[in-house]
Amino acid sequence: GHGPDRLKGMSERPTIRVIGVPMDLGQSRRGVDMGPSAIRHAGLHERLRSLGYATEDAGNVDIPERATLATHPERSFMSAVVDGCSAAYDAGAQAIVDERFPIFLGGDHSMAAGTVGGVSAAGPVGLLWIDAHADANTPETSPTGNIHGMPLAALLGLGASALVNLGHAGPKIPFARVALIGLRDVDAGERALLRAHGVAAFTMTDVDEYGAGEVARRALGHLDGVGRLHVSLDMDVVDPLEAPGVGTPVPGGLTYREAHLVMEVISRDGRVRSADLVEVNPILDEHNRTAAMAVELIASLLGKSIL
Repeated sequence: GHGPDRLKGMSERPTIRVIGVPMDLGQSRRGVDMGPSAIRHAGLHERLRSLGYATEDAGNVDIPERATLATHPERSFMSAVVDGCSAAYDAGAQAIVDERFPIFLGGDHSMAAGTVGGVSAAGPVGLLWIDAHADANTPETSPTGNIHGMPLAALLGLGASALVNLGHAGPKIPFARVALIGLRDVDAGERALLRAHGVAAFTMTDVDEYGAGEVARRALGHLDGVGRLHVSLDMDVVDPLEAPGVGTPVPGGLTYREAHLVMEVISRDGRVRSADLVEVNPILDEHNRTAAMAVELIASLLGKSIL
């Protein structure tokens, strides 16, 4: 079968709810808070409607403006990130209650500590983390202290308690229900954490050796038995030659075709019910190319096929 009708267990195509999370507090490079606008500007709604979906836009959740933090020294970046993630959590939980398919637009990846938690509030979710980075540092292991390197660890129940316990207490995703795709820049502490807990991780070496389609199938197979999947797509998984508008580019990423193939394989699986689209930074981009590619990748995730 082709097209979005493969969304199993849904009588018809779900209405997509777009939720902006203009988070730029998790790292030091400015501009990623403009990501949601850039992705909307690249025609996200029009693209999804052309595939036959109804869409609605919930606007942006409230994220503290970075400049105001400097004038309120008692407010740490961590507490501001937690506030922003809590707003994203509430928006995600509400979207699932409303039987919507939420697509969260970022913003830096720290927002996933909220979005994934929110969509998991109603029941078990499997997580596909598609990213050049594992984002599995804790404050103890982080070489930079950047919070956008910590959300996956927080979702797994490790790290700063304020991040771990936002929305509802404790881990949001068990170690066995996450699969990472596209890794190529992993810190020593993250490597130790992923190995210690047996987290399924597929690196760019795996992509080279087995092919992008096979890697996507293996990741999905690992998440067998859970009814709903969330895709957390960091645009830096794509090679920076094709997606230059990201804050932490790493050479040697997925090609345009590999990235689309991964999305198509996941689409055919039929279990995705929510997604993040993060780290689009239009200030670092060329003519909004990265946001435009993000829109096309989401289209592939939602059932666009060539024939």
